[in-house]
Amino acid sequence: MTQEQTTASRQTLGFQAEVKQLLHLMIHSLYSNREIFLRELVSNASDACDRLRFEAIADPALLSAGEELAIEVRYDKEAKTITVSDNGIGMSREEMIQHLGTIAKSGTREFFSQLTGDQRKDAQLIGQFGVGFYSAFIVADKLRVISRRAAAAAAACWESDGGGEFTVEPAERAHRGTDIILHCREGNEDLLSSWKIKSILTRYSDHIATPIRMVKEEWDKDANELRATGEMETVNRASALWARAKSDITDEQYKEFYKHVAHDFSDPLAWTHNRVEGRNEYVQLLYLPSKAPFDLWDRKHTHGLKLYVKRVFIMDDAEQLLPAYLRFVRGVVDSSDLPLNVSREILQESRDVKLIREGCTKRVLSLLEDLAQNRPDDYAKFWTEFGTVLKEGVGEDSTNAERIAKLLRFSSTTASTSTAGDGMTSLADYVARMKPEQTEIYYATGDTPAAARNSPHLEIFRKKGVEVLLLADRVDEWMLSFLTEFEGKPLRSVAKGDLALDALADAQEKEEKQKAEDEFKDLVARVKEALAERVSDVRITMRLTDSPACVVVDKDAMSAHLQRMLKAAGQQVAPQAPVLELNPHHALVQRLQGEDAAHLADWANLLLDQAVLAEGGQVEDPAGFVKRMNALLLGRGSM
Repeated sequence: MTQEQTTASRQTLGFQAEVKQLLHLMIHSLYSNREIFLRELVSNASDACDRLRFEAIADPALLSAGEELAIEVRYDKEAKTITVSDNGIGMSREEMIQHLGTIAKSGTREFFSQLTGDQRKDAQLIGQFGVGFYSAFIVADKLRVISRRAAAAAAACWESDGGGEFTVEPAERAHRGTDIILHCREGNEDLLSSWKIKSILTRYSDHIATPIRMVKEEWDKDANELRATGEMETVNRASALWARAKSDITDEQYKEFYKHVAHDFSDPLAWTHNRVEGRNEYVQLLYLPSKAPFDLWDRKHTHGLKLYVKRVFIMDDAEQLLPAYLRFVRGVVDSSDLPLNVSREILQESRDVKLIREGCTKRVLSLLEDLAQNRPDDYAKFWTEFGTVLKEGVGEDSTNAERIAKLLRFSSTTASTSTAGDGMTSLADYVARMKPEQTEIYYATGDTPAAARNSPHLEIFRKKGVEVLLLADRVDEWMLSFLTEFEGKPLRSVAKGDLALDALADAQEKEEKQKAEDEFKDLVARVKEALAERVSDVRITMRLTDSPACVVVDKDAMSAHLQRMLKAAGQQVAPQAPVLELNPHHALVQRLQGEDAAHLADWANLLLDQAVLAEGGQVEDPAGFVKRMNALLLGRGSM
């Protein structure tokens, strides 16, 4: 934001670049859903009233005893204006500049990078990002905001036509609060009627706990038109939705309340609404979003629930009410026991809050379990958006680790047989498909799904028809340090240690393995000597069918995949020489039998470099690798 012109009373400023881009996109992409502007403005007005109640807890002078907070919506056909007013917390001049001229939302850069130019797709992204105040420009060609901060002596006026700049100047307002005046664009005259505005408010904002009022109109028979009576009428139910009985709330009302509380345009995927009684009494209304927010991975941004105490708003993003691995959940908790002056510091130490946290966690996990069992297609959508985050719970929540493990989903070499039909499998489904003689759950990790799926370590498993889980999320290696077994079956990496596959081998295969180990005993010793410190060991393997060689690490060692991730993150990783395993049936390995010592080292290094590359690693000597590979392509017996 840059200052362009300043006078003694009026200041002209430029919008943040992202705001200009967002305004242009909204006007062209969201017009087909233009009614949401009123929902967003009313939602902001309701939040302003909630924030005043909260600040009045510490400073009672801000809110007079018995004073009612409310939202008013007016329209003027002649002036072509719609005004949304509230008597909430209000804004100072500085707050107007900060909040109405910039987008201080994390994930902004990622949001704009995903825009495609397709209006339909971009409209979904804009709705997912949340636009709040700026949605007014969908129907207005000019906006005026007059606001007076609670306890402030003066008001200020913010004005813009949605172009490249806005102005801020002193203004008059008798009391605290905010007026937003929209000057409607041509073609939006149908919005300038009591019936139209009431229908929008009833549809989108009936759940708002703050009363929404309009001037009451009656039919004048003589003039054959509606006339204002001067009285105000409340057009919403003006009661906290979560405090109502579930039987009195429609699915549509639940969905609209979610959009209000989450500032999301999309419908939620599922929700759970419960009243908890006993030592702790509270109401929880928790939602699973259908799309991940852009700031889901921003560790600096708090993600949590709205906390109310006896229907008095206390704070947004109360992250203490849910563990971090459930940070995607949105909703409300209304406690009957917490003090009104509760702070974030008190929340961290409160025993009551810990009980609420445990209760909310169990409810969310139960909701996910129900979704997985009864709505597998919807659970597949959830997993696509939030599965990586849920995996964090295996290590962070030991109490519920077993429940979380049952909710995990993985790609696998045969996951298309999953009962969900989504190309993913649960651990329970995997165990049910295990071969009778199989004792371990096998998995392969990789930097990408393709790397995991094409790992040479899978060759013997494909030959034997043994299913292997394919893991490529960054969190997987960390998760596996906690998820070591499932239903008594150990989880085993296909790239670690000397796999105990004897139970899956017949007598002939066992005999062939022993024969190969005897036949290539001298070669193994020579290759190990040639590679020296580059490997910790060399051995014959039967796990390969097509590749000449592969690298593995010891059973308890750090995987090559984890080593690469730690190095990429700038962490120091102690050098760890791998084990080179040779396929005795491959022509390249058989050729080594006849090589003299001078050439054996070159071929051994080539096989090791190929094996490292196949696992997604980097070779130590790229130039040497290219030279050896060229010699092989030219068919020379030596290099």
